[in-house]
Amino acid sequence: MDAARIAELLGPFLGDSPLNSSQLTAVSTYLDLLLRWNAKMNLTSLRDPAEIITRHFGESFFLAGQAVAAGREVTCVDVGSGAGFPGLPLKLYRPRVRLTLVEAQYRKAIFLREVIRALDLAGAEVFAGRAEEMAANPTPAADLVTMRAVERFEEVLPVAARLVRQDQNEVGRAGALALLIGAAGADRIAQLLPGFRWGEPMLVPQSSGRLLLLGWLETGKVKQPESSQ
Repeated sequence: MDAARIAELLGPFLGDSPLNSSQLTAVSTYLDLLLRWNAKMNLTSLRDPAEIITRHFGESFFLAGQAVAAGREVTCVDVGSGAGFPGLPLKLYRPRVRLTLVEAQYRKAIFLREVIRALDLAGAEVFAGRAEEMAANPTPAADLVTMRAVERFEEVLPVAARLVRQDQNEVGRAGALALLIGAAGADRIAQLLPGFRWGEPMLVPQSSGRLLLLGWLETGKVKQPESSQ
């Protein structure tokens, strides 16, 4: 798919901050890799390139624009990355993000590493394991933890919350969670994670039921994992 068509499809998700030419080229390369690998393994059930751009890339870029301010250098952990959404588009849109993709399935982890290599994404890495394994070991907590379409969502959500940084940054905030979720499950999030202060749900463009939820950790409210040692 050419850059002009990609830019047109992504326009509603990016508003006044469209992708530049190098970012559009990276999306095209990523899309080609995804389609090629998807012919051999199940990375996404979608087959139409335009639908992949709007559903996967569009949602991810929308999250990136809302969750990370331009120019900020933050750490991000993307839990259950799968085919790399939303983590890799977030890294493309906000290059100063230091990204860790968490993916337990071996072949998907290999795919993610191939995308990082092909796009020459410095500051991006893959943790080939489960979020529970990451949370069980002493590891620097993240400024932002993202989740989208993760299996066992309600079980993994508290684990993801423990990966969020508790100490406050220069503007007095601890770390945050960014969740892409169906409207049906959004009402339960505050109940499942009472230690977070949640903003108003944001409807994903061109969607009737997909929401972006941003929640900031209230310092000391979420117990951090103990060392496995």
